[in-house]
Amino acid sequence: MDFSLWEPHYREILDYFGFSREDDERAAALLATLVSRDDLPALAGLVTGRDIVVCGNAPCLIKELGRIPEGSVVFAADAAADVLFTHGIRPDAVFTDLDGATDLLLEMNATGTIVVVHAHGDNVPLLRHWTKKFTGPLVATTQSIPLPHVHNFGGFSDGDRAVFAADALGAKTITLVGFDLDDKNVDPVKRGKLMWAKKLLALIGHDG
Repeated sequence: MDFSLWEPHYREILDYFGFSREDDERAAALLATLVSRDDLPALAGLVTGRDIVVCGNAPCLIKELGRIPEGSVVFAADAAADVLFTHGIRPDAVFTDLDGATDLLLEMNATGTIVVVHAHGDNVPLLRHWTKKFTGPLVATTQSIPLPHVHNFGGFSDGDRAVFAADALGAKTITLVGFDLDDKNVDPVKRGKLMWAKKLLALIGHDG
């Protein structure tokens, strides 16, 4: 998504949650210094003209694993990657702000899973801790102004960012698995994020 189209939504999100744009921009600048490579061509090669399944980390994910067609390209949102991996599915890409990162993610990355690391104002310690540990393919993202090798595809939370990336990179179809955007059994902040995910996904034709 062109940043000029994304920015009005981004401003609304900042206002809604009381987040700092300056903190987001500082985190993106830090991530740019921590990432020495940009494997966007590999990510685009996975997506363009392909059928993509994006897996969220809602409790329903385990029950919905059977909806993932064999041989499809699988994107995982953060900790959904561990669920998939422990059930015999290594995701092709994981979109993460690292708050659900484990050593399993390092293992997946080392064997080819593209890790799409996201910078925002609240995850600077996680960026410093994890980013240099990834030995496999890596793509950096931000929700603020993109930098030369820190991209902004649109989207806010891990799951909807994965969908926005698939859309931006030319997926043939996008199927959502493990999404429950109406989940009421979450805290108020998470409820707000789900509300925004639903609103943002509707912009590109997905209702979760």
